[in-house]
Amino acid sequence: MSLLRAARMLGIGILISIGITPLFGQPPAKGPGLRFEISFSHELSAHALDGRMYLLVSKDGSQEPRFQIARYGGLNTQQIFGVDVDGLRPGAPAIIDQSTRGYPVEGVEQIPAGDYFVQGFLNTYETFHLASGHDVKLPPDRGEGQKWYIKPGNLYSVPTKMHIDPAVGGKVSITLTEKIPPIPPDQDSKYLKYVRIQSPLLSKFWGKPVEITGMVLLPEGYDEHPQARYPMMIQQGHFNFGWDWPVPWRTERPTPDLKGEPRELAKYGYQFYQDWTSGRLPHMVGLMIQHPTPYYDDSYAVNSANLGPYGDAIVEELIPEVEKRFRVIGQPWARYLYGASTGGWESLAMQVFYPDFFNGAFVLCPDPIDFRAFATANIYKDKNIFWNEGPWLRVPHPSRRTTEDIITATMESFTRYESVLGSHLRSGEQLDIWQAVFGPMGADGYPKPLWDERTGVIDPQVAAYWREHYDLSYIMQRDWKTLGPKLVGKLHFKVGTRDTFYLDGAVRLTQQVLENTNNPYYAGDFEYGPHQPHGYWGDPGLPQFVGRSVAQQKLMPEMVKWMEKTAPPGADLTSWKY
Repeated sequence: MSLLRAARMLGIGILISIGITPLFGQPPAKGPGLRFEISFSHELSAHALDGRMYLLVSKDGSQEPRFQIARYGGLNTQQIFGVDVDGLRPGAPAIIDQSTRGYPVEGVEQIPAGDYFVQGFLNTYETFHLASGHDVKLPPDRGEGQKWYIKPGNLYSVPTKMHIDPAVGGKVSITLTEKIPPIPPDQDSKYLKYVRIQSPLLSKFWGKPVEITGMVLLPEGYDEHPQARYPMMIQQGHFNFGWDWPVPWRTERPTPDLKGEPRELAKYGYQFYQDWTSGRLPHMVGLMIQHPTPYYDDSYAVNSANLGPYGDAIVEELIPEVEKRFRVIGQPWARYLYGASTGGWESLAMQVFYPDFFNGAFVLCPDPIDFRAFATANIYKDKNIFWNEGPWLRVPHPSRRTTEDIITATMESFTRYESVLGSHLRSGEQLDIWQAVFGPMGADGYPKPLWDERTGVIDPQVAAYWREHYDLSYIMQRDWKTLGPKLVGKLHFKVGTRDTFYLDGAVRLTQQVLENTNNPYYAGDFEYGPHQPHGYWGDPGLPQFVGRSVAQQKLMPEMVKWMEKTAPPGADLTSWKY
């Protein structure tokens, strides 16, 4: 059956991503051309919509294609194509054809002939009237943490199985008939409370009301000891539904039906609950910050030209409100930062940019903290982010590996994957958010990219901007005379020597910088987990996905020990030790 005939009979399509090997260099199929026309019904929206229209193609019918796009463009990803739509009217089609960029295969004409599940999907945008005077169209977070495939309000079609043969070509019409419903709001419990504030600083920047949220974990005995005031540990990291990172907060024993990794996660989640409520851990208030942005599930907790003053909003608005509501000591000596990956970078950044406000940071497997090791590229010396080039030869810069050093993604493939998800650095993914946070604003109001998404050529002026504003290793070295006395003894780094994203390279360079400090010496420490991947928290004897939970419980007593050592005379060191 031809693709055109199948589409007419079924009337719908699907969005997906599959593990098809890219057929780069394959000649375009001959014929009338393959063309997908994707529209949405009047029932879903009576108004024109902006956004990014996706077409996904998969051989796997076990779940909807929209759930099969592998993050970071991994080897097991399914196929996706994407195109911008501006003012798309109900019933009017968005076109996916040979001119539309895709990933892993670059064009629809390169899809091998066969049977596939197909789905259409629209990631809708809103217009933000920035304080800078620019108007930009971006995907707002709607309580899902910038996950386009579950974002409330986004539109999609019911998956359809059909035969695709680019050599035959033809037109396929797909109608989006479904809308993702809202996510129920989080509810307070005995231990977990939510503090939601509207930020005046961020609302002014974005031109509309912007909220940030703090998830507050209360210690055992909080209600029974009304005179107690508590130190606070501040966990940085990605958007979460509840206190479920590094492992889910679980109040019940794992059930017998759980097996494998889910059982281990449940086991250590329950162990954390037991330790927290039994008195085996120090009585502290835990704060996890939720600050998704239109560019990513997290703001990186700094002031940024493109994302706004999130650093100031957290320090001046959110943390004081949490401390006021929950009897937190509220003094610098009693605030400690920790986090891994994105949270590791944020913990170091907040300690560096607000050195008088925090009293220490566990910096765990952080995102690049020295841009001389941006994955495997040096953005100051390399001319191209895709290739390491010599006079006669060029080899790709890898961006992801296994612990056996097998490369699973390159900077070129990673970039193309994100460019398919969104133009103007709007993919909601890792490379784009680094460019949005670290880069200057472009003339069009969108972030100015560090490299060209097609060629990989690095813009040296943007690289210089990154160095002066967000290269944390360089900033500490540059400002050590005034910054150093405020950081002595506060910085603790942990990373695996086989970090999945090559992040150990930047940590090693930072160690060289800090080990050469004097007047004063930094007096911190570095720990490397032999052959450990991304997510190393300091316990190589446990699987990565549960080791970070146990490490969290080990970090808390170390936080308290440092707080007690550095507390000023007369500080409250007793009311919370019941």
